[in-house]
Amino acid sequence: MRLPQIFYNLHKRLQKMFDKSNEGGEGVTPSIQDIAGRLAEEQQRLRQLEATTVPKERTLLVLGSKCVGKTTAINKFFDREEHATRPTLALEYSFGRRIGIGKSPQVMNVWELGSLDNAEQLLEVPMRTHGLQQLAVFIMLDLSQPQRFWTDLECAFKGLRDTAQQMMQNSTPDLREILEQRSLERVGQQSKEDLGNLEPLPFPVVIVGGKYDVFAGFDPAIKKHTCRCLRSMAHLIGGALLFYSQRMPKLAKVLRDTISHMGFGSPAHPFRSHVADFNEPLCIWFGTDSWSKIGDTGTQSVERIGATFGVEVPQLQLEKQKLPETPDPSKDPGFRESLIDEMRSQKNEELAGIMRDVLLRGKFESVQN
Repeated sequence: MRLPQIFYNLHKRLQKMFDKSNEGGEGVTPSIQDIAGRLAEEQQRLRQLEATTVPKERTLLVLGSKCVGKTTAINKFFDREEHATRPTLALEYSFGRRIGIGKSPQVMNVWELGSLDNAEQLLEVPMRTHGLQQLAVFIMLDLSQPQRFWTDLECAFKGLRDTAQQMMQNSTPDLREILEQRSLERVGQQSKEDLGNLEPLPFPVVIVGGKYDVFAGFDPAIKKHTCRCLRSMAHLIGGALLFYSQRMPKLAKVLRDTISHMGFGSPAHPFRSHVADFNEPLCIWFGTDSWSKIGDTGTQSVERIGATFGVEVPQLQLEKQKLPETPDPSKDPGFRESLIDEMRSQKNEELAGIMRDVLLRGKFESVQN
């Protein structure tokens, strides 16, 4: 049972209690002690119900474009301030804990995938470790580079889809039925006419368009085609779509609320509004879009979405993204560890001494010969 429904039922029960109290006559009113006692009983029931219905542990997987702000978004959610955010090399784990109404702790596992290059095995780690039942995924894309992000989006989707399919094949029929039913619920009533033409994943996916502050100044034609592409992809996989910028507090708050909703179940509905205008930051919840609303393109597939977007916004070939890299990671200030650095410095001195001895020995032997 969902919490909004629980509160509604609580309201109805209280209303019935007061109606029953007034059945004996107009002058009969419940005392303050009676009201307090009944409220305490209902609150106890609510706590017991929440303890049995709210998951104790959920898992979030964050992946997508490089340097789009994945680590920053996670750190901001956990209120962690870092002077120099270090690059995510492979797969990093963190967690958060919250005490619910029933005093039972809720745990949110957060996995961040640093790069999508050859990441098939890394993708399996959080999905197989915690399972699909309480998993939610955030795919963050760099809107400031619309000529590049399609490769990241397609790679992320196919990796998630392939791993999920393998796990679904090995899961029990009951679990498969539960996950499929949840997928149908996320698609919603408004998208039922498109149901046969969708490829929903067995867990909620939120596509996050990052760096919207830069994207907002782009040519309207590019914004229109980019928004249509992302809306089509989100609708195809039964996901939600959100534009985000850490420099825009309103958008940053929506992403923060969405992470909290996926990880802890509150707030109940993090998207305060529905925005589908390409001139505004998009904000489209699960099951609230459709092919007819997106445009006159008709039913889409991943291949068709990519081909259409590639014609409208030509994609650059990613040789290997030429991002500035530190030649020696040990000299990167983002990876400083005092104890390890001291040991490494000591080993470097020992190695330098050995090299000097070898050179001296070589010179000495050459003179003797």
